[in-house]
Amino acid sequence: MSSGEVRIIGGQWKRSKLPVGHSPGLRPTPNRVRETLFNWLGQDLTGWVCADPFAGSGALGFEAASRGAASVFLADVSSECVAALVKAKDRLGAAQMRIQRSDGLAVLRQLPLASQDLVFLDPPYDYPHHEMALKLALPSLKPQGLVYLELDKAWKDDVLQPMGYTLWRHLKAGSVHAHLLQAGA
Repeated sequence: MSSGEVRIIGGQWKRSKLPVGHSPGLRPTPNRVRETLFNWLGQDLTGWVCADPFAGSGALGFEAASRGAASVFLADVSSECVAALVKAKDRLGAAQMRIQRSDGLAVLRQLPLASQDLVFLDPPYDYPHHEMALKLALPSLKPQGLVYLELDKAWKDDVLQPMGYTLWRHLKAGSVHAHLLQAGA
């Protein structure tokens, strides 16, 4: 596998390759982290509505769609990333996926209230608006909705609770800190 692609690790498109564009700060979520995340979520996401406003390679959104998500909205500011996402969507016949070139915060502001089962927040580590992204994601979550947050450091409940979240699961793998958050303090 070249450095310009990532594999889907589960579901109907298992082993399918996704092209990875060359964009500053782009680092696809590692296989081990994605595997753990979807073990936490359960492998079957049938009917779920998901959004990935900082999609990059699209690995997280394609993993959700591969496992049965009914709707996955991917967005990225990079036109190169968006072109790669559209190409992968077309190749896989992923009709449940919607792809748009847009700023992640703008996407989060536009998500309908209580519409999302899962929101992926995985912007570049040096992104200055992680807290704003979390605050904007909260109203879009369904009552049992979850947020996946990927950072280069651990965020505990003392940081998350003032933003309306509790930490449900955490994993450290190399420099990656994967958090699965539930709404509510």
